[in-house]
Amino acid sequence: MKTQNPHPEQQAELSSGSVLRRNIARILLGVALLFAGISHLSTARATFVAQVPTWVPLDADFVVVASGVVEIVLGLALIVLLRQRAFVGLVVALFFIAIFPGNISQLVTHTDAFGLNDDTTRIIRLFFQPLLVIWALWSTGAWRFLRSKMLVRFAK
Repeated sequence: MKTQNPHPEQQAELSSGSVLRRNIARILLGVALLFAGISHLSTARATFVAQVPTWVPLDADFVVVASGVVEIVLGLALIVLLRQRAFVGLVVALFFIAIFPGNISQLVTHTDAFGLNDDTTRIIRLFFQPLLVIWALWSTGAWRFLRSKMLVRFAK
């Protein structure tokens, strides 16, 4: 027997088109993270090493390898861990937040890499980082999950 949702206003049904768009966005983000992670370990490794801020108290090559592995794991998780996608989305969003200081450092230290060879392009990049956070939260349903948990908590 199916029970009625006591708070139907908290769970609007997603249309099949909306689910499809979210799934495509989630998979594309996963593929992008896989590509970035693999490039950390191979073709662009030296460029990534040059971007590691000097204030990071770890070996720059270790930071690049570790972040590459994390990106590969997160990319795979976005693609295959469907039941945990909201949790994975939260972790991916937190990862994007965690690496944001490195992007700020690239601007402050005027580090050239990946076509970001002037302060204008480096500033523009900073504005894209929050979009990645939003993409991770929206495409995985983490945004809805967080909102529903907050609504339930405040309703009590």
